[in-house]
Amino acid sequence: MGLLTNIGILYQCRPDGAQADVHPIRDAALAWEGDRITWVGPAADLPAGFDAGERWDAGGRLVVPGLVDCHTHLAFGGWRAEEFVAKLAGASYLDIARAGGGIASTVARTRAASTESLVARCRDHLREMAALGVTTVEAKSGYGLDREHELRLLDVYRTVQAQVPQTIVPTLLAAHTVPPEYRERRERYVDLVVDEIIPAAAARGLARFCDVFVEETAFSPAEGRRVLEAGLAHGLVPKIHADQITDTGGAALAAAVGAASADHLERVDDAGIRAMAAAGVVAVTLPLASLYLHQPPVAARRLIEAGVRVAVATDFNPGSAPSFHLPFAMTLAATLQRMTPSEVLKGVTSVAAAALRLDGTLGSLEVGKRADAAIIDAESIDHWLYHLRANACVGTLIGGRRV
Repeated sequence: MGLLTNIGILYQCRPDGAQADVHPIRDAALAWEGDRITWVGPAADLPAGFDAGERWDAGGRLVVPGLVDCHTHLAFGGWRAEEFVAKLAGASYLDIARAGGGIASTVARTRAASTESLVARCRDHLREMAALGVTTVEAKSGYGLDREHELRLLDVYRTVQAQVPQTIVPTLLAAHTVPPEYRERRERYVDLVVDEIIPAAAARGLARFCDVFVEETAFSPAEGRRVLEAGLAHGLVPKIHADQITDTGGAALAAAVGAASADHLERVDDAGIRAMAAAGVVAVTLPLASLYLHQPPVAARRLIEAGVRVAVATDFNPGSAPSFHLPFAMTLAATLQRMTPSEVLKGVTSVAAAALRLDGTLGSLEVGKRADAAIIDAESIDHWLYHLRANACVGTLIGGRRV
């Protein structure tokens, strides 16, 4: 049994209510048994018997649910700093991809990396993410782009899960782009994804989601639909990289196939927004990618006002978002996307959990949910996002364990 006391403000961030409803409790306490929350509320109302175990003093600080990064490309080989410089000189994302850079260059480095080095690198990243208060991480494949290496990346995530306290949510992204060896026979690569990679990943229980990048340099909407429907047939929930560089109708496709989320959405149109709202698809915004690609940010206000739940994630990858600093992405969501701090906080907790279909078990501080929480050294969530620091998190609880 554990008890967190002397909490200045605790934000429950329950799934109910509007995007800005974060359910604050002042002078709060939080109790857990094993890895589950057993009580939460004003400290003055704490029932007898809940203070018998280990006590942890929050020092009058904020307590929020453990942060959920619901879009990362966690396992990859190498970096791409040279592209960062090229972009500063005016090269576009599409220019770099057409020249053989971008995803294709990371694929080559990832294929060449040892499994041991990929595991160690993921573990190191996750340790730093835990220190930021991140307790759940979605992790995509997508830098293997053949049967052997796509399954290897998902195996890496399974291995890493046994070595870290966070919840790792694996996503198959074999349809990230067409690899160079299939460039002149792209239909054959889609066949490989549909007929071999998806069935193998599903049969081994290596992924919960199936994702596809629908874009000019990647896959057409028709190809994307084929991939996602194949994933559905094998029990993998759809996700989609939608409308990032150009408006391809990805948001509408996400709605049509019942996707858990449509991610990016910098170029989404009104019809796509309406379709997502009607289908209950979560929008996952990635402001670090907007920053690094010099793109207009996602119109989060349009999405929220249309009734679409909006999550915020890092898109951590070596090209367009080379940072796993979710609190920095949160500040960018406020400054670039014009989300309020309360909307952002819900977007990295219960809404992000909904993008992973996990909002019934984590993402909010409620009895019966996983005991994941972060202690934040700030006087309010407004001040937290306003005063950007290297790290305002002073303690992280994951599954009832202090890390």
